[in-house]
Amino acid sequence: MNTSKLLLLVSGIITGFFFLTNTSFAQADLVLKNGIVATLEPTNSIVEAVAIKNGKILFTGNNKEIDKYVGRSTQVIDLNGKFVMPGFIESHAHFVGLGESLINLDLRSAKNRNEVVELVSARVKKIKPGEWIIGRGWHQEKFNPAPSPNVNGYPVHDLLSAATPDNPVMLSHASGHAIFTNAKAMQLALVTNATPDPAGGTIVRDEKGNAIGVFEENAESIIKRVYEYQLSKRTSLEVRDDYIKSISLATEECLKKGITSVHDAGEPFEIIDVMKQLANSNKLMIRLNVMVGDTYEKMKSSLAKYKISEMENKFLRVKSIKQYMDGALGSRGAWLLKPYSDLPNHLGSNVTPIEELKKICELAIENDFQMRIHAIGDKANREVLNLYENIYSLYPEKKNLRWCIEHAQHLSEQDIPRFAKLGIIAAMQPVHCTSDMGFVPTRLGNDRTKEGAYVWKKLINSGAIICSGTDSPVEDVDPIKNFYAAVTRKNENGKEFYPDQKMTRLEALQSYTVYGAFASFEENEKGSIKNGKFADLTVLSNDLLSCNEDELLKTKIVYTIVNGKILYDASNK
Repeated sequence: MNTSKLLLLVSGIITGFFFLTNTSFAQADLVLKNGIVATLEPTNSIVEAVAIKNGKILFTGNNKEIDKYVGRSTQVIDLNGKFVMPGFIESHAHFVGLGESLINLDLRSAKNRNEVVELVSARVKKIKPGEWIIGRGWHQEKFNPAPSPNVNGYPVHDLLSAATPDNPVMLSHASGHAIFTNAKAMQLALVTNATPDPAGGTIVRDEKGNAIGVFEENAESIIKRVYEYQLSKRTSLEVRDDYIKSISLATEECLKKGITSVHDAGEPFEIIDVMKQLANSNKLMIRLNVMVGDTYEKMKSSLAKYKISEMENKFLRVKSIKQYMDGALGSRGAWLLKPYSDLPNHLGSNVTPIEELKKICELAIENDFQMRIHAIGDKANREVLNLYENIYSLYPEKKNLRWCIEHAQHLSEQDIPRFAKLGIIAAMQPVHCTSDMGFVPTRLGNDRTKEGAYVWKKLINSGAIICSGTDSPVEDVDPIKNFYAAVTRKNENGKEFYPDQKMTRLEALQSYTVYGAFASFEENEKGSIKNGKFADLTVLSNDLLSCNEDELLKTKIVYTIVNGKILYDASNK
């Protein structure tokens, strides 16, 4: 054999060896085939199959192409035409609060004041005198009949107090921006007719000056500090265990609803410490992008050492700050440019002084943190836009900041184009629109409502980016209900709310995936189905892009896959 033939033979053997070696490494851990796979890549391609290896997307393509990635140990799932999408990214939820809501009283189903009292009365029978009763979810605008007597629509505590003479009660409004308490709780908090309203808060009183049991915005702290003192008696181990229980329950709830990532809308450092411990011990099962929600003084001393720019152990990121400019529309805490239509002497509340927010924004930009400020009213949104614009001008060297306004719920027409112009992301909750549509015109009047309430299409058409969430536990964390609200703007009775502002199916899906990833600087890691990205996928019973509208709410989660592992399988439930 001459030298050239020998070299060709050796070369062929080596090439064959490497081919076999590469082929063995290319065998997938999991293959999904025979599906409708919406990649949500820029081309909006639809493929049939996905191969996954080591927690990442290995390949996307047709059923025939996928077979070469199937080896002896590959798990293969025939989807029989089911819909596959990037995992839902919940862009605004209170993660620990969601877990706590699954422990405490859930009042969202209460149709009136009497049903609230009945739920509380049932809990009294199960606990000892002196124990606190905590709940959340009531909303006076949804009560039928309206409570009588009432003040500004709010119930008076008398009936609640009569049912709970020996137990303090604290029930958060659905929005989280007011609480309803009983006489026992007010007694423990030393509330009298002479107790003054705190800055940015209101003790709601009747015409004689008596506190009715409702505390709005910053006035909540009058009651909460008494409850928190009680909680402070727990040992550090008990505190940690309570947080872990809430995180576990929230994780389970999200996974069964197809959610693979959550933007956690504000946690103190002590909770972030627990999350870091869980991440480092591989016990976080869902990806968390946690916003720091702590005091300026604590952030000034600790913010830099808490920054996690890249996912810690792939599941935890801390690089944003959550703050509040105003309250909620339902509790009339949203800060408006003109008075409330149903309370003409009231403009809402600025709950954090603008100068303090400015200091926090400066702290954020100097430490390379993203700002995410809650703003619901048109005045609040304008002030946040002004604040962001001012900070940007002071730090022109800082680019690609992607600061967000959380909610952006009611806007003045002239402020809508400013989001795209400044590069501000609108982190919005479509389900708030259909949940609140019954009282929004009452609060704002028809003209203001049409001008700027939940104006998704106006924002999108102006070039702004919207990422979607539910604000859970304010609303159900269920992305199917939220998606339905985005594309129909219909409530549970089928009534539409300014339908010209609906998102298209694709826009709504992008807001729940691609733009959720973009808002957390993770668009190169997740948000679409592409080779090399995290294998975070949701498999559904219906094609969200093409099924009939009446089929949307019937859509079921079939599988939730995080990091290539099936963490929820409907067939096992």
